[in-house]
Amino acid sequence: MNAQKLRIFVALEPSLDSGTIRGAFPAGVPVRLVSLADAHDHTAVELQEAADLVVVGCAEERDQALELIGIASRQRSDRPVVALYSGTPNGFLERAFEAGADDLITLPQNSTQLAFAFEKALARRRGAAPATERGQLVTVLGPKGGTGKTLTSCNVAVALALGGTSTVIVDLDLQFGDVGLALGLKPERTIYDLAVSGGSLDADKVDSFLAEHPSGARALLAPLRPDQAAAVTVQFLREVIELLRSRYEVVVVDTPPAFTPEVIAAVDNSSALCVVGMLDALSLKDTKIGLETLAQMGYASEDLTLVLNRADTSVGISEQDVEQLLGRKPDVLVPSDRAIPRAITAGQPIVVAEPKSNAARAFYGLVRRYAAPRPVEAAPVAAENGSRRRMLTGKRS
Repeated sequence: MNAQKLRIFVALEPSLDSGTIRGAFPAGVPVRLVSLADAHDHTAVELQEAADLVVVGCAEERDQALELIGIASRQRSDRPVVALYSGTPNGFLERAFEAGADDLITLPQNSTQLAFAFEKALARRRGAAPATERGQLVTVLGPKGGTGKTLTSCNVAVALALGGTSTVIVDLDLQFGDVGLALGLKPERTIYDLAVSGGSLDADKVDSFLAEHPSGARALLAPLRPDQAAAVTVQFLREVIELLRSRYEVVVVDTPPAFTPEVIAAVDNSSALCVVGMLDALSLKDTKIGLETLAQMGYASEDLTLVLNRADTSVGISEQDVEQLLGRKPDVLVPSDRAIPRAITAGQPIVVAEPKSNAARAFYGLVRRYAAPRPVEAAPVAAENGSRRRMLTGKRS
């Protein structure tokens, strides 16, 4: 943060650790710290309007916090508003985004972690370029379970790897992740094992916890048991993803069907978003809500790719119905294919099991959004053991 150019306004509930939050900013940065109850007085409102970053923290006084977030958001659309909350969200996440928050951070966090989050909030709003070249981060979202989100994530990751793009997939469904099962990988080391391993993190260490698929794609698998998910914090995930982006050309993140703090962190740092739905009324309803939530987070419809699985199913819903309900056409239509459940049972993505199928071709079309075509060779190349097959071509991004 540039101490000469930034002014910070912080409104906190008294129960929060103001010293740690103040310590997230360099000594030379002007920070006006007030209690949440006093944030609406005349002087505070003027200071808040002049600030380059507004931080609002609460634990119990959530209505006051939401009101202040709304005021700060309406005052200036060109600066970020960050919400801090302590305790169980109980719907606060959604309400804060609706009020205009750009980011939400769960407390407690130390000053270093908070500084990282504030810096990224400023960078996102200002459109700042990343300090170093990083790989793409493709976050795959499915607001409703059972829509084929993990199927999509795994096929994208494997297809990219088959085309020569260095790719890693992260299973962010920390309680019930199925990436290992879908790829036929043994979960010998998981993200939980990495989280509790102790010591500092670096790219080599993270690499040692990845499983390798025969396609060349690598995977950071979900914990084996739901109770292990608590060991994986949001800040830890941010660090791991950044390290993976420093080494791999594409990082694909498979997410649970909810906007958890972990999912929000991945969304905020993504270079591409992919929303997966299915052709049935319940899935389309949840997909619509998911798109609206992303819009509240500042992501326009054209900023993401919309995938519709089982798009040729005869359920009485036409393409026009889908477009009218969602407010846009799907970008990729994946047809039903009996080979898909067989491939999943065998632990093989459809791009490997049936690479010439219509479903595989649809996933290839999705992949081309993240890797431009390479010159096509005369024929796919199979490794000596038959496990690596070059069915897709792609250019490194």
